[in-house]
Amino acid sequence: MSISKRLEEARRAYARGDEAAAAAAHEPSAIAQAAEAHGAASGQYLGDMVYGGLDGIITTFAVVSGVAGASLSGHIVLILGMANLLADGFSMAVGAYLSAKSEREYYARERQREAWEVEHFPDGERAEMYQLYRQKGYDDEEARRLVEIKTRNPVRWVETMMVEELSMLPDERSPALSGLATLGAFVAAGFLPLLVYVLDLFIVVPTGVAFPVALALSGLALFGLGAAKAFVTKLSPWRSGIEMLLVGGLAAGVAFAVGALLKGIAA
Repeated sequence: MSISKRLEEARRAYARGDEAAAAAAHEPSAIAQAAEAHGAASGQYLGDMVYGGLDGIITTFAVVSGVAGASLSGHIVLILGMANLLADGFSMAVGAYLSAKSEREYYARERQREAWEVEHFPDGERAEMYQLYRQKGYDDEEARRLVEIKTRNPVRWVETMMVEELSMLPDERSPALSGLATLGAFVAAGFLPLLVYVLDLFIVVPTGVAFPVALALSGLALFGLGAAKAFVTKLSPWRSGIEMLLVGGLAAGVAFAVGALLKGIAA
């Protein structure tokens, strides 16, 4: 059992009020087994995929709704939808890449500075650490003992200062994979509202059917992705799914109303 799985079991036990299951998750043997199996989290890109997918479905369906509200042809829907899907998806992916890259660079720069300070001003860094522990409620003897233990190893010393002083943890995600996960989810989810219009290129879709089908597919995708967001937020999947369905529906409704109000421009 990995650390993340053991933690998830502990969360579920707490939510159910199951003391026996919570106790089992905190058995020394379970904790030791989780520590041995610990590695890179398999779901570390889940957040990128969920939020990329949500953005993809909402923005693309908003475009579809706006064009449908303006009573334009399905070919116009497809052109504008695909343009939005690819351009917005690329923009989202670049944003995710640059964000992850900037966070890693900032962490590395701050860690380098802390390492330099530990090497050149060890007494001052010990004094800082002592004050940090005192502020956390440790008494004088406890704080001094913790400082003595933590500063025995320079690497552990620097890592402690990064967490205790700067509240910074390393981000193990690859910026490139973060961007690709965002792009893939954005395009995959955002394509669903356009699926029926793509089919219309090969088979005749009856007039008035395309938009309701796109609406149904988008609603299902919004609810599903909202529920999947619960893996990140740890909230109720039903509540999260309904919430995202309402948000996406509101965005689509606004786009449809704007298209209906301005459809005379395209005439």
